[in-house]
Amino acid sequence: MFTSPAAFRSPVALVVMALIGAAAVLLQIQLRQNESSHLRPPVWLNVAGIIFTIGALFPSALHLGAKLVQAMVLGAVGSFAVSSALILHGFRKNSPKPE
Repeated sequence: MFTSPAAFRSPVALVVMALIGAAAVLLQIQLRQNESSHLRPPVWLNVAGIIFTIGALFPSALHLGAKLVQAMVLGAVGSFAVSSALILHGFRKNSPKPE
């Protein structure tokens, strides 16, 4: 998928990279379950990201224009990034302070 620099201009590539990052953060929640049981991902942001992703991955089936697809890719990447940033901020806020 990422064999040339032009591959990074693909909307699918951007969404895949954002999904990999979001999955890594969600995996961190599972691995740190005992110390951060109250930390939950923002569901509405993840649902918005999934809806944007579906629109970006299937533009011809949904009859979407190129500019709308680019906006949906930006929305998907942005929503997954904000969701991940909120979770990581929660990890930092709840971590023990070194003395």
